[in-house]
Amino acid sequence: MARQERAIRTRRTILEAAAAVFDERGYTSATIGEILDRAGVTKGALYFHFGSKEELALGVFEEQLAITLPPQSSKLQELVDSGLVLARRLRSEPLVRASVGLALDQGAMDLDRTPAFRMWIDQNVQMLAEAKAQGELLPHVDVAETAELLVGSFSGVQLLSQLRCQRQDLERRIVVMFEHFLPSITVPAVLARLDISAERAARVLAQGRVEVPVQGRVQVQVQEQAVSTGA
Repeated sequence: MARQERAIRTRRTILEAAAAVFDERGYTSATIGEILDRAGVTKGALYFHFGSKEELALGVFEEQLAITLPPQSSKLQELVDSGLVLARRLRSEPLVRASVGLALDQGAMDLDRTPAFRMWIDQNVQMLAEAKAQGELLPHVDVAETAELLVGSFSGVQLLSQLRCQRQDLERRIVVMFEHFLPSITVPAVLARLDISAERAARVLAQGRVEVPVQGRVQVQVQEQAVSTGA
């Protein structure tokens, strides 16, 4: 168990170092040597966890989704929660910022950035499909198209927020996005019950977080406690 915990910490250290170097230098200019120096680990330790620079980038991509939030009776509330929490993490967690920045790095010509968007879209497809099965979506809604539109909208909104004010207003901008987006897909009775306030993410995250290994990486899980979430 101690060896497993040490391996998890080492992997996290390498990911954080890679994220910092990617963020500062861009993917193309970043080197394994710089990442090793920043992480303070041996080349063998790095290659034990990641076989290449591209695998490192994929590990960084995964961090934007490496979180489990408390389940809600409404799947659309879970969709909203995931968006608001991601907005908050973008403001507070360097590794998540690097993940999104790397996915949008148009200068990274030798990096396949599609997995970052595919994972994100797939997550939204799943939540929207479950919402449709529960009767939360209007009949005309195409789940796959809606998931892609949501990911594209979020990406553009966060980029605008970054350029305007270093994402200081991002949570409010994502609330506005949902306020415009959700009425076009949501059954009115469900829409009336959704909490899409800017404070929602803080309430969800206040429920507590633990880290657990999932498929060789660390996943952050938000645990349910006796805290009101408004849903």
